[in-house]
Amino acid sequence: MILTPAIKNARDLWAGILYAGIGVSALIFSRDYEMGSALRMGPAYLPTLLGGLLVLIGAVSLGRSLIRPGARISGFQIKGLVLVTAATLLFGILVRGAGLAIALPLLVIMSSAASRYFRWGYSLVMAAGLTLFCILVFLKGLGVPLPILGSWFSG
Repeated sequence: MILTPAIKNARDLWAGILYAGIGVSALIFSRDYEMGSALRMGPAYLPTLLGGLLVLIGAVSLGRSLIRPGARISGFQIKGLVLVTAATLLFGILVRGAGLAIALPLLVIMSSAASRYFRWGYSLVMAAGLTLFCILVFLKGLGVPLPILGSWFSG
């Protein structure tokens, strides 16, 4: 007879698998780069550190799934997965050509539409506020080289 542990919390189980998987991937992909030191960090330093942290968080979550009972997973919400994934892909496609002022509001509105609590007014205000914040902080303050309005609108 094979002994299998009783999973008491499926959400923690799957979260732990996801965290550990992403962490292991980061550790694998950062192997080919120079690690450096804490004072002179190489390109592998941060991915290795964060990957190890994700593996640790995943292990804790997996352990919790065996100890602490939790609610059952009610079902898989395909709408949210599709909208958030599509919004992220669309942002990546649009940000250079259309600019941040077009791509970011679309990202926020499409991602907000994934929620069952979606409200147009709230989403539009959040999109405008986040876009203004990102333009001021990242483009103006930090000098990130992204266009506010991209080449599609400047001829």
